[in-house]
Amino acid sequence: MIVIAPHSLTTEDLTIRFGGHSAVNAVSCGFSPGELTVIVGPNGAGKTTYFNLISGQLPPSEGRIFKGDLDITRLSPSARAKAGIGRAFQLTSLFPRLSVLENVRLAVQARAGLGPRLLQKVSRFTQTWEAADRHLEATRLTDVAYLPAAALSHGDQRKLEVALLLAMQPDIFMFDEPTAGMSVDEAPLILELIENIRKDGAKTILLVEHKMDVVRALADRIIVLHNGELVADGKPDDVIALPIVREIYLGIPAEDVA
Repeated sequence: MIVIAPHSLTTEDLTIRFGGHSAVNAVSCGFSPGELTVIVGPNGAGKTTYFNLISGQLPPSEGRIFKGDLDITRLSPSARAKAGIGRAFQLTSLFPRLSVLENVRLAVQARAGLGPRLLQKVSRFTQTWEAADRHLEATRLTDVAYLPAAALSHGDQRKLEVALLLAMQPDIFMFDEPTAGMSVDEAPLILELIENIRKDGAKTILLVEHKMDVVRALADRIIVLHNGELVADGKPDDVIALPIVREIYLGIPAEDVA
């Protein structure tokens, strides 16, 4: 008997309209633990809008979103984060004046539910610092731990966003073009960090990406959006070989397809 793993995240007929335009139109899709799904499509296809609907930055016009069996359609972004949905944005979102270590420590503290109360056990804050140090080590940011986040290179800021995600301990990771604006030397580390998250086996990873070398290297599955609609979904080689994907969305001539 074949056992089908339950989806960790599901969208049902997810739709959002701006005026008379449907930026995302009736997208139904399920995502499973241990799976890395890359979402592709041309500019304006609805990829980031779809991400914004899932993470709560935008309310849907129609449709529902489930995390497991929990309907999270009307939950706030912060409530979704607490429920285990972690999002890294295309543009970094950090506390620029705080040090790298303080950024991560605050994320660890928030995840542990340690608010700004005066009476706390010292051991709990010691554990917070130790956890922050581990996340900095994992993202190779130990050497810049005491620099303000604003002083980091773009690549290190993206690494810091990954450290913040790790600190929040989500089971669903969402990356919007994680290597955008990064140098050739910086990008491999981000991809390595994402690959390490996938090796956990219990995490669900959604990735918006334009670079086909990144897509081929990471994807277990590709879904294609066009004009807000889901037009292809499947294994990378199968999806990339589709003429509609190869020629229109990804701009890959037929002779270049492996």
